[in-house]
Amino acid sequence: MDYKKRYQSYAEKIENRLKLYAAYTDCPEKVIYESMNYSLLAGGKRIRPVLSLAVCDLLGGDYEDVLPFACAIEMIHNYSLIHDDLPCMDNDDFRRGKLTNHKVFGEAVAVLAGDALLNRAFEIMLEETAMEKEGCCHRAKAATLIARAAGPSGMIGGQIIDLSSEGKSISLDELLVMHRKKTGELIRASILFPAELYDAPADVRESLGSYAENIGLAFQIKDDILDYEGNAEIVGKPVGSDEKNRKSTLVTIMGPDRAREYLNKTVEQAASALKDIKNSDFLVETAYYIAARDR
Repeated sequence: MDYKKRYQSYAEKIENRLKLYAAYTDCPEKVIYESMNYSLLAGGKRIRPVLSLAVCDLLGGDYEDVLPFACAIEMIHNYSLIHDDLPCMDNDDFRRGKLTNHKVFGEAVAVLAGDALLNRAFEIMLEETAMEKEGCCHRAKAATLIARAAGPSGMIGGQIIDLSSEGKSISLDELLVMHRKKTGELIRASILFPAELYDAPADVRESLGSYAENIGLAFQIKDDILDYEGNAEIVGKPVGSDEKNRKSTLVTIMGPDRAREYLNKTVEQAASALKDIKNSDFLVETAYYIAARDR
């Protein structure tokens, strides 16, 4: 199966499971479900759960073990986008070619929808962990890994650095810390939690960890570049918001040419990390896809 077909196959499995998790019956509070699903089911690359399924295949695992946690990560990611678009954060009006959540449902409902997606994610992971079947300890460790990646030492911590850095010049080292936390940690968790579920050997975990750190960083670097030179119609949201909000990015620190060079170097490091891992072709190709994408 070629890369695009395999990616689509993974994405379809994720989409179908997300729709099951997103189902609801008519109820007085249905607006919160409508708001949650407006963002959750709006498409997107689904790259985090796609990576999880690819690692599952690499380890010879079962999708049914991995899908609940992979979908939980996608819910966490979407909650963060809803909150990131709010006027008190990036104040964006469009996401994935559609009005942002708060522009459709209002700021209060959007905040609650983000909160609800976060809670639904942990509900799914806890339900899976509580099941009376072998591997409960490993499922609990996988959920803990994801929680840590999404929390104050991970994604939220990175967002705090981002907010506190607006209008300031920060060093390259400070920027890379922010990128690794804000974007990289949840991508890293997407790749490493299947290794936790299946108690992968230490050398495999080490290789996956190095790969994950590099593609997490590469993903955010590419976002910086797209915000500078991307096509808004293709990207699905206005470009130039980093400049508007006076944010430091790799482009503002290095310039676009050196930023692209740094991106390519990071992708090569990701690919090199998997050179001794069998059946890693899809993961390697995904690293190059991240660098080449236009949205």
